[in-house]
Amino acid sequence: MEHILDVYEMPYDPKHPKVCFDESSKQLIKQTRLPARPGQVRRVDYEYRRMGTRNLFMFFAPLTAWRHVEVTDQRTMHDFAHQMRWLVDVAFPDAEWIDVIMDNLNTHKPASLYETFPPAEANRILRRLVFHYTPKHGSWLNMAEIEFSVFVRKLGTHIPDEASLKRKVAAIEDARN
Repeated sequence: MEHILDVYEMPYDPKHPKVCFDESSKQLIKQTRLPARPGQVRRVDYEYRRMGTRNLFMFFAPLTAWRHVEVTDQRTMHDFAHQMRWLVDVAFPDAEWIDVIMDNLNTHKPASLYETFPPAEANRILRRLVFHYTPKHGSWLNMAEIEFSVFVRKLGTHIPDEASLKRKVAAIEDARN
């Protein structure tokens, strides 16, 4: 636990940003009995149709109050690897390295990058990442979890499809950034 707290205590350095990473799933739910009508108060019924789930990957840099949420179909080692490449190449292309705070999920391993990319590409990405794992039963130390609790409340419960989810996520992300 102290190691994670020590990482958080380090002063801000744009060449070595600290980014918390986490993921969550979101169930897509479509109302089946109460169609919305103009001028009518919104109604919600207990009856709905499940439209599948989507995964939400969150990056949160607490010292800059920057966050990014990516909606994906699933949460696999390949999805994780692509998120790490995005972090290195798009979000922080000028950083020497990025301290990534995350939990010990089975996909959160360097091997995920080697399973996804050719060895030279995996190595290039990993040279720019320093993984800091929260202890077992200590995932609450990951500030991305706190940020997710805000996102989940703002998302609400009844999102019928992926397009609506992406629109809501983008709007919340823009407002919070």
